[in-house]
Amino acid sequence: MKNFFSHDPKLLLYGFLIVFFASYGQTFFISLFNTDIRNFYDLSDGEFGFVYAISTLFSSFILINFAKLIDHIDLRTYSLIVTIGLLLACFGMVMLVNHVLYLFVIIFMLRFFGQGAMTHAGETTMARYFGNNRGKALSVATLGGMAGVMFLPYIALNYFKNIEMSQLWFYACISIIFFIPFIFLALSDQKARHNKFDEALTNDPLNLKLRTRDIIKDKKFYIYLPLSIAAPFISTGLMFHQIYIFGQKGWSLEMLGNSYIFFGFFSIIGLLIGGPLIDKFHTKKTAITVLVPLLLSVIILLLFDSVFFLMIYMCLYGFNMGISTPFIGSLWAEIYGVKSLGTVKALLHAGGVFASAFGPLVFGYLIDWGFGITTIATISITIIVVSTSVPIYKKLP
Repeated sequence: MKNFFSHDPKLLLYGFLIVFFASYGQTFFISLFNTDIRNFYDLSDGEFGFVYAISTLFSSFILINFAKLIDHIDLRTYSLIVTIGLLLACFGMVMLVNHVLYLFVIIFMLRFFGQGAMTHAGETTMARYFGNNRGKALSVATLGGMAGVMFLPYIALNYFKNIEMSQLWFYACISIIFFIPFIFLALSDQKARHNKFDEALTNDPLNLKLRTRDIIKDKKFYIYLPLSIAAPFISTGLMFHQIYIFGQKGWSLEMLGNSYIFFGFFSIIGLLIGGPLIDKFHTKKTAITVLVPLLLSVIILLLFDSVFFLMIYMCLYGFNMGISTPFIGSLWAEIYGVKSLGTVKALLHAGGVFASAFGPLVFGYLIDWGFGITTIATISITIIVVSTSVPIYKKLP
């Protein structure tokens, strides 16, 4: 483990921080302002879910072609572009304009540059440059996202609850500005690192240069895709409407902020377990278990209302997020190699973003139509069971 952390510590820190700052474009952070945004634009749950879904869908379509640039341009250039994009999106939240088209553009930018491109940069970089230690490296990057989940809602809901939404987003802009110089510091030796990476892949039959069309034609992609996008659909839908869910359960916003500490803590436990497991066993054989914690969390949400089970729900929810990210990230590297990993993960991220767009949309309109947590939980359980069953039924190695 000591050798792992000393191998390329600057790159590990880059992966951690770029995924951390991607938090500003993630649903868990945006949803903290769900009520403020809906009140400002006079939107219902379903209407805001629709705007969110369309913005996210649009970002997923563009991400397919944009994200594979990481296979073709310098990582420093790619990182700078996407970080400045997120900075502009956060500044757009500071200067809100009361027109729904403006909201669409800002949500699109947050989702595209934050959830999509920055997360893609961190995960692809970790999977690409750490070889047999990619599981642990992916865990380090994911830990950055977990740190965002663990601390940003807690800070926002406990220390900044009395300030204007625009002011909090302004602080987010300032933090991103401080991150930009670090990109060039952490990636100062990127050219030599990438040349060494290219040399190591010479004559490796698994690491072929693949095109998007090659992946789309491969049936393995569709067999494992449901495992990868089920969690974004369910988790994003539940998180986006978490204020409604907490209201129905009788849980307060303070409980929400405090419960994220449990969420983050158990996501870290998931990372600590998941990374080493990936490096020891074939991911394709173990990935079918990755949605089990999410299944248990949804069942608890369906059956119990006490504060104790709120904490259990958030613990399992966090554990699933922690263990699933390195599993899913390593899965595709194991199937297709790392030479064209940017192209593969561009499709994967687009699929995940696409699924995360439909989660808030579907759950939002179910809420508007009078359906409650029971219906939402039943749909979620069905998706998990089907997604897990497909690779088992096909009996792929």
